[in-house]
Amino acid sequence: MRFDIISAVPGLLEGLLGYSIPKRGCDKGLAEIHLHNLHDYGLGKYKQIDDTPFGGGAGMVLMPEPLSIVIEKLKSERKYDHIIYLTPDGLPLKQGLANQLSLGENLMLICGHYKGIDHRVRDLYVTLEISLGDFVLSGGEIAAAAVVDSVIRLLPGVLGDEESALSDSFQDDLLAPPLYTRPEVFQGLRVPDVLTTGNHPKIAQWKHEQALERTMRLRPDLLGDEEA
Repeated sequence: MRFDIISAVPGLLEGLLGYSIPKRGCDKGLAEIHLHNLHDYGLGKYKQIDDTPFGGGAGMVLMPEPLSIVIEKLKSERKYDHIIYLTPDGLPLKQGLANQLSLGENLMLICGHYKGIDHRVRDLYVTLEISLGDFVLSGGEIAAAAVVDSVIRLLPGVLGDEESALSDSFQDDLLAPPLYTRPEVFQGLRVPDVLTTGNHPKIAQWKHEQALERTMRLRPDLLGDEEA
């Protein structure tokens, strides 16, 4: 699966996506991450990519021309399942959405910066807008990294345990159950006995009950959430 990420500060993404699961997916040839520096497509001698907003107001807005140039270039090279803009007013990133995106082949992600991007780029090119939540970041790079990480780990063969991603929180609209590892006793606290019995049906039942209890207590909104 290929990810093309357009950013005014691509260096922010190199560290976020150059380790752990995203790196593993790329090393295995199951994913490709390509970063595109928006400044390379800037206008004039100084490679301008932003300007003041029409109508006044504080801050700067990413201009439509540089974004259009790089988007059109990438579109001429391959077909994209989605052209994604990371924005606070987008669709919330949830596990169901990550699952859907993992079925594609090519994703383009546009990272906003400053006050955002010229809205005409959204009208002309963007097919999906995604938000991490009801808050504002300095740019879309962190959100883009979250999208890419959440999708790559779902690609078959990326994780060592093929069932690992399927047992993550939110895959069944429930939080994950408590996790334990060695030693069996730590500072007087013992691992629940059922986990050491080897009785897999009982362990599965315990995990489901714990997941349901934690979800009811910590995130009851998930139990009635029918969104992706």
